[in-house]
Amino acid sequence: MAFTAQDVKNLREQTGCGMMDCKKALTESNGDFDKAVEYLREKGLAAAQKKAGRIAAEGMVYATVCGKVGVVVEVNAETDFVAKNDMFQTFVKDVANVVAEQNPADVDALLACKMGEDTVEAALKEKILVIGENIKIRRFERFEGICSAYIHAGGTHAVLVSFETSEEIAAKPEFEAYGKDIAMQIAAANPGYLCEADVPAEVIEKEKEILLAQIANDPKNANKPDAIKEKMVLGRIGKFYKENCLVDQEFVKDNELTVAKYTDKVAKELGGEIKITKFARYEKGEGLEKKSDDFAAEVASMMK
Repeated sequence: MAFTAQDVKNLREQTGCGMMDCKKALTESNGDFDKAVEYLREKGLAAAQKKAGRIAAEGMVYATVCGKVGVVVEVNAETDFVAKNDMFQTFVKDVANVVAEQNPADVDALLACKMGEDTVEAALKEKILVIGENIKIRRFERFEGICSAYIHAGGTHAVLVSFETSEEIAAKPEFEAYGKDIAMQIAAANPGYLCEADVPAEVIEKEKEILLAQIANDPKNANKPDAIKEKMVLGRIGKFYKENCLVDQEFVKDNELTVAKYTDKVAKELGGEIKITKFARYEKGEGLEKKSDDFAAEVASMMK
C-alpha cells in the first residue's frame, strides 16, 4: 500500500516521533497507518515521546574547545541523578562535538545532524528509552577562533570565551591560564554584557528611572536640586557598568585590577595584544520550571 508525505506528517503529529522514523514505520507497514503506530510503539519510539511531556530542568551544561572552535551546550534531564550518569555525560559531550564539527544553525538542525550511523535525534530517543527519563537538548553556542572554556562543579555552570590575539600568544601556557581566569570570572561574577557599548540604551534609561525613583523616595535626597540628583544617578550608572560589564568588573583574583587592566597586563607580559570579543555563560536549568514535588505528598502536607 502506497503512502504520501501527508501520511508521514499525520503519523508524526499523532505519535510525536521523528519524520524519518515515521517514514520507516509506514514503509515497514506497507502504508497501513494503524500498523505503523503499532510499529513505533513496539520499537519504543512512541514511549520516548510520552516521556517528552515531562519537565526536564536538571541535566548539565558543558563547554569545550576543539582546535579553532569552541562550543557550549545545555542538555536537560528530569533528575540530578541522571546528570551524573556516564552514558548521559558521554551523550552531552558527543552533542558538543557534533556542534563543533557540523555547525548546525539551531537545535532543530542539530537534531538532524549525523551522529555515528544515525542522527542526533535518533541517539537522543535511544537515550530516553535506555535511561528512562525525558532528555532535551536545550541550547548551544559555537564560536570560531581562539577560545577558552570552563566547566564548574561537573556541569552546573559552563562558560565559553572568544579572544582576538596572535597565534603565538594563544599557544603560550600563560595565555591558557589567562583564558581560564577570564572564564572563571564570568562564571563567578555573571556579567550581563562585555562592555559599556553593549548595554542597550533602553536598559540604561530604565535604570535611570529606577534610580531617580529611589532618590525621590529617600527623605535625605528627595529635596536636593535636580542637578545634584542627576550627578547621583550618573555615579550610580557608573556602578551599574562596573557590576554588569565584564571588562569593567573587579578581577576576582586581584581587586586592585579590573578585567580590562588584567587583560592589558597579561598582553604586555606576553608581548602582544589580547582582546575579549564575546562570551557565553550557561547555568543548568536557568529559567526553566523545576519539577514539582510528588502531588500526593503535596496534598498531604497541605492537610496537616
